[in-house]
Amino acid sequence: MSDDSHQGVPQEHHPLKLLLIDQDPIFRLGLRIALEELPELEVVSAVESDTAALQVLTELSQIDPEGINLVVLELGNGRSPSSQQLGLLLCKQLKAQYPNLPLFLLSAVQESGWLLAAKNAGVDGYCPKGIPIPELVAAMERVKAGEPYWFGEGNLLGTESSAVVQTRELNSFAQFKRDLRLSAMGYINSRLAEVREKLQIPGQPLVEKAILAGRRRELLAARKLTQFVLTSSQERQQQQQTPEIDYEQLQSATTPPGTSEVTSSELSRISTEAPALLSPRALQSELFASVINKLQFSLQNISDVPLEIDILREDKKRELLYGILQKLSDVLDELRDSHLDISQLSEVYRVSLTDLWQTTTTDFFGKFSRVKVDNQDVEIVNLLLQDVEIVQTGILDKIPLVLDLFSYLIFQTNLTIDNTIYPSYSSEAKERGCMLIENLLIQVGNSVIQPLLNRLADINEIKKTYYNQTLASTREIERIRNDLSWKYRLRNYIQEPQEIFESRYEIFVFAPRGIAKTSIYSHRSDELAQLTGIPLTVTLVLEFRDAIAPRLQSLVSFLGSGVVFVLTQVVGRAIGLIGRGILQGIGNASLPDKNWRRNNERGK
Repeated sequence: MSDDSHQGVPQEHHPLKLLLIDQDPIFRLGLRIALEELPELEVVSAVESDTAALQVLTELSQIDPEGINLVVLELGNGRSPSSQQLGLLLCKQLKAQYPNLPLFLLSAVQESGWLLAAKNAGVDGYCPKGIPIPELVAAMERVKAGEPYWFGEGNLLGTESSAVVQTRELNSFAQFKRDLRLSAMGYINSRLAEVREKLQIPGQPLVEKAILAGRRRELLAARKLTQFVLTSSQERQQQQQTPEIDYEQLQSATTPPGTSEVTSSELSRISTEAPALLSPRALQSELFASVINKLQFSLQNISDVPLEIDILREDKKRELLYGILQKLSDVLDELRDSHLDISQLSEVYRVSLTDLWQTTTTDFFGKFSRVKVDNQDVEIVNLLLQDVEIVQTGILDKIPLVLDLFSYLIFQTNLTIDNTIYPSYSSEAKERGCMLIENLLIQVGNSVIQPLLNRLADINEIKKTYYNQTLASTREIERIRNDLSWKYRLRNYIQEPQEIFESRYEIFVFAPRGIAKTSIYSHRSDELAQLTGIPLTVTLVLEFRDAIAPRLQSLVSFLGSGVVFVLTQVVGRAIGLIGRGILQGIGNASLPDKNWRRNNERGK
């Protein structure tokens, strides 16, 4: 490495700890091998997807905040516009969650418009792919040290780009309109974020949700009108020449409180305008990024239903759910790469769900982890995986709409919501998809912990490593196990038949205050026809209640009216007449007759 390549780099030197993000596995592997030959570099992790990258960063931030000091990434696959847009969204999301973490773009993209968009998204430096390793390392060192670097003297940082120059040359009135537009858009987007966050809270009254939905439509209309009225003709020409993304119109509905706006979950505007550009893999990445944002919320169970994962510490609970999401991404990629059609998917998705449970259990507890039970070393994973049939029938088979979710994520099929079919790229379909993913994560997490509670619940080593210490006593563990036992009895015999009869599902979602429960409507006629025994009796009782209740209400109303009539018109009137007679009699007795008084005086 030449001396020139180190110009501008501070003398104080810390080793580069890199996170590589690139969808090309061959390039990713080759770059990692080349960089790891250098003693001043450490490739902490090399991942393919934004989901995996966010998971790695989240886990390291809890263990070692300085575990990574530079992210090296590509804009998607570096080729398709939709993939590059998603790459820009990832950059903005990383900057929102980790504002002090520098981003370095190592990309095949060389168009000035995309590079300017990357700079606006928070990227601190850029080099094209194919640059010699010594020059690349020097550039990364400069960016890590806080000095922006953009390859080429005439690039974005060396001299101003044509887009920047054009913006500067706008006349004063256009500048005023631009400033006014940015100010208005900032206010509208902040209000939109508040409304969307409230809309995602489960269990709100229907009237309140309708008011919020109306408010959201008003803000969206105001945003479009503001953008149209306050954009000058020069800026419109500028936008046509460069493929910049308007980040002012991409505000996330799922940004955790206290962080900047993240744009990954609002890609629906782009996909609605150009749905053909949104591939199933891109749709999956968008929804997973939204779920990852929600995993930053509290994971306390605020529903009235006990969950197996309640016994875990907060960090272990989050680690488990992140692991399931990553494994789910692998399962979906495997199904997608196997070139199945939808009819074949219905035959294999249950097996994939079981594999998801097994791989998650193995990774979460450690393949070779052991504990002492009755003075014997027991392999945790081998013991827990013996409950596969119990977990399959008791939890995994009960997770609602898994086939619909897999079809949506793999084949980008439309979703039917409340008897209405929504396109896969619509905001309604994405919202339903996120809810189903969140419920799937929580239920698979329950399935991982259930065998532990059945077989190794009261082992001290398990308690210290995994449990919330307020729930680690033998008494609390037994209480939790009893609550869970009653939950499954009530669900099997009463709650599930009632949900089937009412054509709905109870699911769990991530809300700002914690894990909450909500209901979604879906036809369940086939399941209703298959009910037998006690569950069937429950539905018959419900049907009888629904059938007889209006008649009983009418009968009670009629009898009530009759009782009121008798009491007021008959008994009441009789009582009134009797009372009147008594009062008259008392009055006559207290006032002597005048004739009797006159005759008495004459006799005297």
